[in-house]
Amino acid sequence: MLDKKLLSILVCPTCKGELHYDRTANELICKGDALAYPIRDDVPVMLANEARKLSLEEREKY
Repeated sequence: MLDKKLLSILVCPTCKGELHYDRTANELICKGDALAYPIRDDVPVMLANEARKLSLEEREKY
């Protein structure tokens, strides 16, 4: 589980936009860039080359 205080200060490294925590997938989601940043061992991996592109269905979900 990601700490709420940490989540409140993290932004997307690409666009500096707000991130949304997806507990099910254990990822941080940037709606603007349609990217999902993984969280490994409770540490967000905030590298653009580690992020995955959201599918069209996922974009509509978030």
